[in-house]
Amino acid sequence: MKIVLAFDSFKGSLSAKTACRVVANSLHALRPAWHVECVPLADGGEGTAAALVENRRGQWRVVQGVTGPLPDIKVEAAYGWLPGDVAVVEMASVSGLTLLEKPQLNPLLTTSYGTGQLIAAAAEAGAKRIILTLGGSATVDGGTGAARALGWRFLDADGCEVPLGGGGLGQIAQLQRPQLNLPPVEAWCDVRNPLWGREGAACVYGPQKGADEAMVAELDGGLQHLAELVQHQLGLQALDVPGDGAAGGLGFGARAFLGAELIPGAQGVLEVVGLEKALSNADWVITGEGCLDDQSLQGKVVGEVARLARSRSVKVAVLAGQLLLEPARCREVGLAMCEQTMTRGMSAEEAMGQAEALLAVAAQRLVKSLAE
Repeated sequence: MKIVLAFDSFKGSLSAKTACRVVANSLHALRPAWHVECVPLADGGEGTAAALVENRRGQWRVVQGVTGPLPDIKVEAAYGWLPGDVAVVEMASVSGLTLLEKPQLNPLLTTSYGTGQLIAAAAEAGAKRIILTLGGSATVDGGTGAARALGWRFLDADGCEVPLGGGGLGQIAQLQRPQLNLPPVEAWCDVRNPLWGREGAACVYGPQKGADEAMVAELDGGLQHLAELVQHQLGLQALDVPGDGAAGGLGFGARAFLGAELIPGAQGVLEVVGLEKALSNADWVITGEGCLDDQSLQGKVVGEVARLARSRSVKVAVLAGQLLLEPARCREVGLAMCEQTMTRGMSAEEAMGQAEALLAVAAQRLVKSLAE
């Protein structure tokens, strides 16, 4: 029996690599003769760079004194370097939500500037391709901060630089393009939201980044204003591309200011790590994440793994913290077996605190089913 383990992270509790290790240990303990291959995955959000570096045996390149989510914060950051001179810049590692305490959250002030600094460092190091992973941001600045770090200027009606952060978007009157010297950039998205509007970056994700109702309205108006300026001054016509709203609008900013191509993150990861090759001659692939629901099937890791496995006639099993899909829906999308790690009556907080042990026990239950 050949089993491929292709997990996403269990957000807030287990990395994809740890989830693979825990399940692999359970499999080896109960069925030592089975061949088990671990392929940690991600969907373009937090943890994507680590998954790529791990799978491709890449390296980390550290950059000192990078601007954090707030202009007065300096952090030590790193980008991944993969064989073939491919750089991986993870937005969350330098401009991410987890780098701030709750009182610091304010998307009118937070900036993606540090992300641009990492992109510049990767380009200067000779990268032939840059993968920019979006997700987990503390920002709603439309990518203007990252663009400014690369030489773009955003001027108000008086010709002065507008402040960093989402609060300055509405003041921009003029966009000044620099002489960019970037390799091809791919922006990997973990969501498909548009830039602005009811489903846009500010309205959907602004509150979790510290925005109240008035701030959300201001940010949404600023993003719309930015899109109109880009259309009129830069001639970018495609203003409604799925993923533009990723990372506080950095998806849109990457397209407009870096010439990036938007790519569904999970799809990109699967291609780079070579999951299709790993599935060759496999009997089962076991995947999973913290919560299995309908969103899991919309370009996320579990859905993409299931899609690829079906094309290779490989059976799919899922281990998830919570199962919110009905059994009939699971079967409909090709999930042959699904196990929940949380036990009845357990809170999400309790489950996250015991995530590793619960996953190991669930894996043991699953092994018995696979062996039947």
